[in-house]
Amino acid sequence: MQVAILGCGYVGLELGRQLTATGHDAVGVRRSADGAAAIEEAGFEAVQADVTDPESLDAVPDVDALVFAASSGGRGAEAARHVYVEGLETAIEQFAGREDPPEQLVYTSSTGVYGDHDGDWVDETTPIDPTTEKTAVLADAERVATDVADEHGIDGTVVRFAGLYGPDRYRLERYVEGPVTEGYLNMIHRDDAAGVVRFALDGAADGTLADRSIDTLLAVDDEPVSKWAFADWLAERCGEPAPEKRTIEERLAAGDLSEPAERRLRTSKRCSNDLLRELGYEFSFPSFREGYRDAIEAYSK
Repeated sequence: MQVAILGCGYVGLELGRQLTATGHDAVGVRRSADGAAAIEEAGFEAVQADVTDPESLDAVPDVDALVFAASSGGRGAEAARHVYVEGLETAIEQFAGREDPPEQLVYTSSTGVYGDHDGDWVDETTPIDPTTEKTAVLADAERVATDVADEHGIDGTVVRFAGLYGPDRYRLERYVEGPVTEGYLNMIHRDDAAGVVRFALDGAADGTLADRSIDTLLAVDDEPVSKWAFADWLAERCGEPAPEKRTIEERLAAGDLSEPAERRLRTSKRCSNDLLRELGYEFSFPSFREGYRDAIEAYSK
């Protein structure tokens, strides 16, 4: 399989490494020269192009599958719409118009589209209810990835990532030092986030997903955990005292959060990976216990 990773950043670099290690051909696409250099350093082909610029995408070779993992760089909702919705539409139209168009598309979304479920479980069948402008943009992009892609003859799959962590993104001190606000953490290690995308590509290619009418996968590990319990677990293993705890009401009372940040703080859910497990995906890091081992060892040195 030949795969183009559009927006080949934190997860995309690991995906490219996994694809090439299993005999596939990967092409990473980034806007900047530094980004292209990072792809080459990871050991696979790099193309400098912008997903919002169809002419620049001409430089990307024909492929069997697209992975759209572009980032808006942490900017606001309008910047996100320009990349996630308009950029995705541009990429679909550009590649679908070729003589040898791709057959598959995987779009990487976020579990943020579920909104608040008061700590209850959610899965792929749960209706989405985005509560911020940015998660509403992600929901619009999901529609593009499935419906618009289908109109162009491309099978689209959405992979919703839980909170990403891993090398350079453990943020261990944040929980060990505190204070820690209550709520649930839904997480997935970077290596498994990439692994689920690779799994989705394989499942789309062999018909496993189509046979069961699956167009969405929830990428989360086995154990959503209370932030307070997670922080205490980390502190104990790092040889530190349990951090200060605060309730959501106490955090809100500080009055220093933006409106979107307040809405995010009020959202609570636990994400299920039952479908992913049923389909046969095997996690490298089934929970935070395995995933944080290297970070704890590094902290303790």
